[in-house]
Amino acid sequence: MADAGIEYVRMAEFSWRVLEPERGEFDFEWLDEIIGLIGEYGMEVVLCTPTAAPPRWLVAERPEILQRDRDGTVRSVGSRRHYCFNSEAYREESERVVRVLAERYADDPRVVGWQTDNEYGCHGTTRCYCDDCASAFRSWVRQEYDSVADLNDAWGTTFWSQQYDDFEQVDIPRPTPAQDHPSLALDFARFSSDSVVEYNRLQADILRGANDDWFVTHNFMNLFESVDAYDVGEDLDLISWDSYPTGHVQQAVDEASTDELRAGNPDLLSFNHDLYRSVLDRPFWVMEQQPGDVNWPPHSTQPAPGAMRLWAHHATAHGADAVVYFRWRRCLEGQEQYHAGLRKQDGSADRGYHDATQAAEELFDVDDVDAPVALLHDYENAWALGEQPHAPDFDYWQLLQAFYGGIRSHGVQVDIVHPDTSLESYDAVVAPTVHLATAQLADRLTAFVESGGELLLGPRTGHKDEYGKLASSVQPGPLTDLVGATVDQHESVPPQLEATVSRTDDTQTWYAFRTWAEWLEADGAQPILEYDGDAVEDGRTAAVRNRIGEGSVVYCGVWPEPDLAVDLVGSVLERAGVRRSAVLPGGVRVAHRGGYTWVMNFGSDPITVDLTGEASWRLGDETIDPFDLSIADGDVVDGLSVRILE
Repeated sequence: MADAGIEYVRMAEFSWRVLEPERGEFDFEWLDEIIGLIGEYGMEVVLCTPTAAPPRWLVAERPEILQRDRDGTVRSVGSRRHYCFNSEAYREESERVVRVLAERYADDPRVVGWQTDNEYGCHGTTRCYCDDCASAFRSWVRQEYDSVADLNDAWGTTFWSQQYDDFEQVDIPRPTPAQDHPSLALDFARFSSDSVVEYNRLQADILRGANDDWFVTHNFMNLFESVDAYDVGEDLDLISWDSYPTGHVQQAVDEASTDELRAGNPDLLSFNHDLYRSVLDRPFWVMEQQPGDVNWPPHSTQPAPGAMRLWAHHATAHGADAVVYFRWRRCLEGQEQYHAGLRKQDGSADRGYHDATQAAEELFDVDDVDAPVALLHDYENAWALGEQPHAPDFDYWQLLQAFYGGIRSHGVQVDIVHPDTSLESYDAVVAPTVHLATAQLADRLTAFVESGGELLLGPRTGHKDEYGKLASSVQPGPLTDLVGATVDQHESVPPQLEATVSRTDDTQTWYAFRTWAEWLEADGAQPILEYDGDAVEDGRTAAVRNRIGEGSVVYCGVWPEPDLAVDLVGSVLERAGVRRSAVLPGGVRVAHRGGYTWVMNFGSDPITVDLTGEASWRLGDETIDPFDLSIADGDVVDGLSVRILE
């Protein structure tokens, strides 16, 4: 490990049964020995609390800790994550084991930090439907609403005679003949995420109480929806996440390209990097970096030569301060035998080991990312849209990716932030959808635009209130004055309809869109796109621009395909004065951090890069091979262009 340039070793995340073979009898000899070896070779230890996999003896003693599916089926021991976050029994057991571990290593200088648990909510385990959760949900609802009458009013329970007479009648979602009440589902999603926050806080408080010099983190996942990372992050010192590029791209698209199967999608990767960097507005860690082939996606493709080195640089360029690989050596048993390590099962070096070693030699200390553009993201919008998508292919995360890809095509760094975040430091803000809109948010966005900011809003914005009910005013509801237009009609667009819009200027430029279309009625705003195809009658307005104070806002009522997203974002960036490159090819991305520029090629064709000014190459040069990168010594933005070599 030391020879490969590794500085941190994370371990013990599933070790409860080895640490405590029977209640109260702990065995630390093996862990002490490993920690000693790590320290001897100049590395440091990140320990994990072992609560993601409670042992069989504990389940036998306290079976009430187990989760239940919605139909009441018990999620049994036999894999992992089989515990309920709201089980008081499990919270007691978690507190006990975490406290023992924290006290054991509180004065050990080789242990520098902790990861709480492992991948909260993985395998669909955020939401549990046991009696403990039902009781806890009733208590949560009582705290959120002053009376049952207030709850009935907020949720809108008159429809289908769903009014509650007493808080005791409130229940978690159960199997029903039709879909759940959307406001109940939204609040249950909030409650379930809050339950994870409480459980994580229990562990974080114990660890800090033992040694307040330790950092505390948790490893989140790709586009993970059911746990609000902003809320969990309030109890963490840094955010980390688990990056598996060739697996994640197979989850995100119906059919990944050949290059994506070998190296992943750079925008999907960087979206996660930018999100988890922005949660605490500080550098993040990749806590699990894919080391080779992995066991869980539909197809276990081998990464391209050099891809694992490329991923380490890509993460660093977007704000990572550490890239930790999972795993060190291929596992000989259990469910993850087909998950590669940096070393093969016989201990010899695998392909990832050589990539990791080279990356460690090349990486260097660098300042934080300074992003001029913010993209608004909110878990509650994801929950509300997921409950009533109104189209089979309407996915909140994919809509965000459509606009995000437009920004990254211009080589611009992005912060992905909660709508409550201060926007004063940004030149432009992109909000792919603000589905749940409040008057307070409308006031903040209006103030941003009036002071000279440029704002781009996407479809289904201002559609519902914070409880998941349609706003009593026409969409975009509280944002109507800011947008200068209203939505007359909307429709979900099936793929057999030709979905195109054209500019209203004299350029005769047409664009494709997908999934969603809104017919806008301008009231003071300037129409900039109109429908021209089968999806909506010709001539209807699809997008408008409205000048407010020193800035302006664009409302786009369609889900843009890439060309439209690139042009919409490009116009916003130009008006905002944001420095940007020429539009980049799809598999090529540029990132800026601390006065350096990374140019990264996720494609199978070589590229050549034209730099401007006095910039020089710190690593590589102007010709970049497939799945390779170069680093320029300078914040190169304006005029940078890339050409694919045939």
